[in-house]
Amino acid sequence: WPIFTFCIGLLITIVLVVRKVKGAILIGILATTVLAIVIEAVAGVGGKTADNPTGWGLNVPAVPEAIVATPDLGLLGQFSLFGSFQVIGVIASLLAIFSLMLSDFFDTMGTAFGLATEAELLDDEGNIPHFESILVVDSIAAAAGGAASVSSNTSYIESASGIGEGARTGIASIVTGALFLIAMFFSPLVTIIPYEAATPALVVVGFLMMTQIRHIDFTDYSIGIPAFLTIAIMPFTYSITNGIGAGFVSWLVIKIFTGKVKEVNWLMWVISIAYIIYFAIYPIQVLLGLK
Repeated sequence: WPIFTFCIGLLITIVLVVRKVKGAILIGILATTVLAIVIEAVAGVGGKTADNPTGWGLNVPAVPEAIVATPDLGLLGQFSLFGSFQVIGVIASLLAIFSLMLSDFFDTMGTAFGLATEAELLDDEGNIPHFESILVVDSIAAAAGGAASVSSNTSYIESASGIGEGARTGIASIVTGALFLIAMFFSPLVTIIPYEAATPALVVVGFLMMTQIRHIDFTDYSIGIPAFLTIAIMPFTYSITNGIGAGFVSWLVIKIFTGKVKEVNWLMWVISIAYIIYFAIYPIQVLLGLK
């Protein structure tokens, strides 16, 4: 039943997007959620467990007993700034910090450029206006998330759904943030939405992002192959960072072995070497006896 629900939700969302219905993705999520609630009420599918591998993947779509709930702020501020240095040591901590920094930076960069391209906000040179401000805000948000003992706050690729609805000026981001804040008090209502109702939206968002590959010159293998690796490795490894890293490193290797090293500027060398270290962090930790 969950797979059936996902397929129906995907078809509903696709039809609405193709017909250019305003709020197509939101309508698709809500319609699929209603379908999931009906299926759960009739069939009693239940959550996915070892004994029930075909159950709902994230939330069980059932009407909650209450709609409003007080948010649990018990973990707020429960962190130790230098605790990791005492627990796992200085070297392991520095490697972890490097890994997190690289991951967060390139996740943000990839997301920002992908969304800016989709929104047609790039300048004539292909750069994002005020990109430094984006990085500063993202960095502060990531640190604030850690201080609040929650997942790292960062830009998210799902913003493409808002861009598809016409978001351009930043007002949509403010509204989204306000709604997230309000949602803290309506967590029982939010948990009605099952994973199978949300993922169709991500599939459509993925399509919207993929439309940008038409600008890549795949006839030039030195560009096409790194681009392909970037696109392919992101979903295979569940990481934007890994995909970008594969693109950087493969591009550098191609330039080296085709005698075009002079075309590689110093920044590309730095980024590529940083990525090689990033990919080799686990073997390095094993070599140093940290794993």
